[in-house]
Amino acid sequence: MTGVQDASTASGRWEPGTTIVRREVLGLDPFPGGDDHARAPWVGDVWMEMPVRVVEDSDDALVVYVESGAPFTFPDGVWPTADGRHPWSGRSGWHGHGCLMVQRPGDHHAIWHFWTGPERAFACWYVNLQTAFRRSADAIETQDLELDLVVAPDGSWEMKDWDLLDRRVAEGRFTVDVAVAVRRLGVRLGRELDAGRFWWDLDWQHWTPDDAAWAATCVVCGSPAAQGWDTGSGRVRMCAACATAHDIGCP
Repeated sequence: MTGVQDASTASGRWEPGTTIVRREVLGLDPFPGGDDHARAPWVGDVWMEMPVRVVEDSDDALVVYVESGAPFTFPDGVWPTADGRHPWSGRSGWHGHGCLMVQRPGDHHAIWHFWTGPERAFACWYVNLQTAFRRSADAIETQDLELDLVVAPDGSWEMKDWDLLDRRVAEGRFTVDVAVAVRRLGVRLGRELDAGRFWWDLDWQHWTPDDAAWAATCVVCGSPAAQGWDTGSGRVRMCAACATAHDIGCP
């Protein structure tokens, strides 16, 4: 993905409003599970990426926002799935309201915030198990670990995709040891929720992108020369160059 900004500070952090790329990289297992993956051709390869806005970058957390309509890119490769494609490959971009993702450095999970309806009412949190993010000049890299805890506003919760881990082992994406460790992490986080403990800042559920300084700029590169484009994921703001690069329109 090209055209993203590089607005990191001397401390290595990004300024609010900076557009960076969120990359999913295979083989970033947080729990060593032998050398099975060392022989896989896809280890270390990017198989999905999308632009995100930096909302906050501090010692406490990296907070990024996936805007409505943000385009997905799926690089070619030999991927460890039944059809050889990324599970989201049928989607052109992010549907519905945007998603705010909050992840503490070193955590193998992030808190995804979801809103719903015309009034943008807060819907739920996803405790999305994923590897701790790695930084590059204009991107963060992580790997989804499949298991999620869906938490309602009242604190009730349910585990999602527990059985899907077995399929990922069969496909070769995860080792058995990794799947076991991911489930253990999910159980531990579930116990925290059962005890009524929220370890993230609850105020983020009230955050809105409407007043952000970057609200009218290109979702991909941050250019102020942006206009609305109709896509399969809804209407999205892009500059002409980025719209053309993503086969959305012509200048």
